[in-house]
Amino acid sequence: METQERCKGCWNYLTVPPGQPCSLCNTVYKPKKKANRLASRILQHIDNYANRLSSNNHYNTNTAYGQPTTYAGYHVPLGYGSGYNSPQPTVSGGSYYSPQQQPTVYGDSYYGPTSTLPPPRAYGPDYYNQYSQQVHEQKRAVLCGVTYKGHPKTLPASVNNVRSMHRLLLKLGFPNSSICILTEEESDPTRTPTRHNITIALEWLTKASRSGDSLVFYYAGHGSHVPDVSGDEKDGFDEALCPVDYSVSGKILDDEINRILVKPLPHGVTLHSIMDTCFSGTLLDLPFLCRVDWGGFYKWEDQHPSHVSQYGGTSGGKAICISACDDHQNAADTPAFTGNVIGALTYSFIQVVEKSWNLTYGDLLDNMRKIVRDEQKRQGLDAPFASNKSQEPQLSSSKRFEIYSEAFTL
Repeated sequence: METQERCKGCWNYLTVPPGQPCSLCNTVYKPKKKANRLASRILQHIDNYANRLSSNNHYNTNTAYGQPTTYAGYHVPLGYGSGYNSPQPTVSGGSYYSPQQQPTVYGDSYYGPTSTLPPPRAYGPDYYNQYSQQVHEQKRAVLCGVTYKGHPKTLPASVNNVRSMHRLLLKLGFPNSSICILTEEESDPTRTPTRHNITIALEWLTKASRSGDSLVFYYAGHGSHVPDVSGDEKDGFDEALCPVDYSVSGKILDDEINRILVKPLPHGVTLHSIMDTCFSGTLLDLPFLCRVDWGGFYKWEDQHPSHVSQYGGTSGGKAICISACDDHQNAADTPAFTGNVIGALTYSFIQVVEKSWNLTYGDLLDNMRKIVRDEQKRQGLDAPFASNKSQEPQLSSSKRFEIYSEAFTL
């Protein structure tokens, strides 16, 4: 039986005849000279449906997450496996924030002069209701980048961060039609990262989730912490996201994010949240925070307040947050890695995921920290471990698990 060819660029199934650009990434597929004519006929037939929604799911995340038997103290790592196997980026001279040579991946012409991806469809208050009636995609994502144009503390890196994450998710099999992007660069006002639009997008992400679904929420922008009034924070502060209109509409507190994004997750659904922002260690209010020292020893820290019986859990699914730093630390954007300003968390996450294999959560966290730490040292910012001047990516979860044996998948 003939099998349908995959695109060599984004690895999705081809929906166009040989010699035509891929409908998702515009890579031109050139078949072998001895290719069977039947394959060409099949592809020509499939071309009639080139605009259909993809239902491919190349990565199965519907795996059982067992609980370890004890978490009384620090665990000895079980071995790092293959880990991060590419050379570290080299930066010569300059400061941590000095520009380097122009990169080919994260530049302003990210999609290339002739390569354009179709923009994600616009969505408004009823978008997720309409979408749920169409083909159910098991891989869905919301990518939010806030630059705060005209603000004294603008963040130009946020757009580059979102573009970079968009490209990564396409490589990992997320259909372009199921990735919702919110930036100030979008022409559709429903995709501006306002407080209302962000909350609507998060509701869409979890709407009608089913067992086997893999969800991603990515955020790049300012973070904040405010005094806790509900009494569910150990440190007395709520963490918060700052939408573009936060001064008018208010910030989005971690309590609200947990209620919209975490609590509805049903059994068999996995959410990964990647937070490239300051004060983000417990931004999803998940029950368990993984404390890892530089030797690889770790323990799960229970975030449940003693007087709160229900805290941060799901409805049977699993939620994992990979954040840029601890609750008392700041997250850096820097051009030192690529030449264009990009978040240290975003860059290190993409580098490790793309260049590693047999990756566990422990490997991911260790190698991300190494990339950020090495660059800080290279630029003379050798802050003490866990200090407020350092930046250590954090891992939190709705369930405790063995981080050096649990495989990382999106």
